[in-house]
Amino acid sequence: MRGSIVITGGGTGGHLKVADAFIEEFNKRGIKPIFIGSINGQDKSWFENDKRLKKAIFLDTKGVVNKKGFGKISSLFQIFKAMNQCFNIYDKYEVKSVISVGGFSAAPATFASILSWGCKLYIHEQNSVMGKLNEITSKFATYVFSSFDDKSPIKDYPVSEEFFEDARIRDEFKTIIFLGGSQGAHAINDFAIKVAPRLDKLGLKIIHQTGGSDIERVREAYENLGIKVDVFDFTKELSKKMSEADFAVSRAGASTLWELCANSLPTLFIPYPYAAKDHQYTNAKFIEEKGLCYISRQDDLSEELLIDILKKDNFLVSKKLVSSIKCDAVESIVDIILHNNK
Repeated sequence: MRGSIVITGGGTGGHLKVADAFIEEFNKRGIKPIFIGSINGQDKSWFENDKRLKKAIFLDTKGVVNKKGFGKISSLFQIFKAMNQCFNIYDKYEVKSVISVGGFSAAPATFASILSWGCKLYIHEQNSVMGKLNEITSKFATYVFSSFDDKSPIKDYPVSEEFFEDARIRDEFKTIIFLGGSQGAHAINDFAIKVAPRLDKLGLKIIHQTGGSDIERVREAYENLGIKVDVFDFTKELSKKMSEADFAVSRAGASTLWELCANSLPTLFIPYPYAAKDHQYTNAKFIEEKGLCYISRQDDLSEELLIDILKKDNFLVSKKLVSSIKCDAVESIVDIILHNNK
């Protein structure tokens, strides 16, 4: 292999999950990549002191999108300053390939790769609507990988193996899981509490990921209702929680969406209404058009809607999900990158 490999991006869990999948795959091949992220966001909590990495570097950067006036100028200056740090890193470690998984954390290393002689840029776009950074930099990329783009050389999403290993076809309905993500989703939490008495009367077990900031309120609400619920804020064994369930209610961030597909778990997606360019809705719409899920706008969500969906033949949905995504996405992408890095 010629030179070092940098993986950059993050800020939120969706981007970092993809970064983690790449890091794991390179390690399987005896390669320790460098990770470049930000001191802001979740990057450090994921990869600081990670033994799989040659080096983990966290730069002082912030997002530019939705900033105005001095705030935008300040963020751009930070990115420019961090780019100079990236040039030094690339020289020191002879970096020849940079893989961007998106998010504001990716900006300095991505721009630096474009301006560095002999350095190739690869982009993984998670969502159905391309983010602003990727929109700008994709013109300079050797390859852009996306599960939502017909032109992508690899269309499967980098999902961790355990979601496939814990998958099963749902032929009965005993358990429902509510997923707001590690950051939580207040609207989904409130809806789960509201519908819990009806689900309990149906004899259904409830699993609920609340997010850290809302767990005590939600746990207390279930206790007041006298309903026993498996409540948690974050777990590294999410695939096991999904595997226990026969139906899910979830946000539609790309990583979670494809993890649910890999797990063959029928899902009602409630897209985050304030996501940039409404990308969570278009993420879910992409697979809903294939008959692989259900969608409801947050304002349209009701107990009756959920109960009606639960009465449908979700065995067929689960069966279709088996072939919706292959388990070798990250391996195939890394094959292409290493072939180009000879």
